[in-house]
Amino acid sequence: MIELIKEMWPTLWPTLAAIAVILAFVPILGLYMTFIERKLAAYIQDRVGPNRVGPLGLLQAVADGIKIFLKEQVVPDHVYKFLYFVAPTISLMTAMFGLVVLPFGPVPPEYESGFRFIVAPGVDIGILLIFAISSLSAYGIILGGWASNNKYSLYGAIRSCAQFISYEIPLGLSILGVILAAGSLNIEKIVASQGASIWDWNFFWQPLAFVIFFTSSLAETNRLPFDLPECEQELVGGFHTEYSGIKFVLFFLAEYTHIVASSFMTVLLFFGGWHFPGLTGPVDGSTAGMLLRLFVLIAKVGAVVAFIMLLRWALPRFRFDQLMGLAWKGLIPLGLVNLFLVAAVFTFDINKHFLAVTIVTIPIAGLISTWRLQRELNSTIALRAGKSGLGGASA
Repeated sequence: MIELIKEMWPTLWPTLAAIAVILAFVPILGLYMTFIERKLAAYIQDRVGPNRVGPLGLLQAVADGIKIFLKEQVVPDHVYKFLYFVAPTISLMTAMFGLVVLPFGPVPPEYESGFRFIVAPGVDIGILLIFAISSLSAYGIILGGWASNNKYSLYGAIRSCAQFISYEIPLGLSILGVILAAGSLNIEKIVASQGASIWDWNFFWQPLAFVIFFTSSLAETNRLPFDLPECEQELVGGFHTEYSGIKFVLFFLAEYTHIVASSFMTVLLFFGGWHFPGLTGPVDGSTAGMLLRLFVLIAKVGAVVAFIMLLRWALPRFRFDQLMGLAWKGLIPLGLVNLFLVAAVFTFDINKHFLAVTIVTIPIAGLISTWRLQRELNSTIALRAGKSGLGGASA
């Protein structure tokens, strides 16, 4: 056994090092993403935000983490205890497993030896693996809602199930054009296919696919305006109503991990990953080159995460029927249109940048949706006015 480990060590230690980096930074990242979001919310709402612990409030996240661990673990008597405790663990484990094939830094072609910013490089079905594992996170929410033995929690779990099923379809449709262009399901190869110039980034010639992917990702992570499974106005707290202390934190650590993973996927699939004007072409294996590309990737991901946080404080929550209608009547048809156009471009050898005009379908779809919503509102107002008139006449 020892001899086998010695023989495998040159290829084993980079994998163990990448796993250690993920396990070390994900909890810290979750704590400080909460702090950053509170600060951003305070800035938008003209408040101060957390500023009492440490310089500029930077130790507030550490204080919150200590407080959570020291809190009493309240477990209601009516819950199904085994599944009640297992549910948050499932959510976090599936979120972390999705990072296995996700490069969190530049990966040179010669990844057989030395440290690389990925746990499992060269996986030819990387995207399929991420989608398969991330879809399992729904089980954590569903089990948590059912095991809580609470009607509000159960409603939240059922909403989450419907939401996951609906938005998995446009999410998958949105990346088919990207896969077709790269000719591979390997994420590193998809990033490499965007390395010729900035205009080869998939965002610039598949903007419709990007909008569909990003919107579906928000719904997959249960973020506003799609946080219907935990809608406090209707469901108190939804699927996590009966959770507190560290159990509650595991659910939200899983959510923030999903946000980071979705942001990485957005950058890697549509914004060229670690490529940037002046940093195009093959990955420079030198330390300076790797660090520069790592900074580019982290900066892009940080911008996407900040935008997701901004949306939480800028948009109102959808109604559940609007949430379902957006997926089945809006995003899925648009995803099929995008896939058909991408296939036509490659079949007839048309310049792929003609697909940039598909962005006009977004405002057109928005205008149609606004018109339909206004018509429904007018019909409701007229119906209420009619009922009021009848009431007054009978009186």
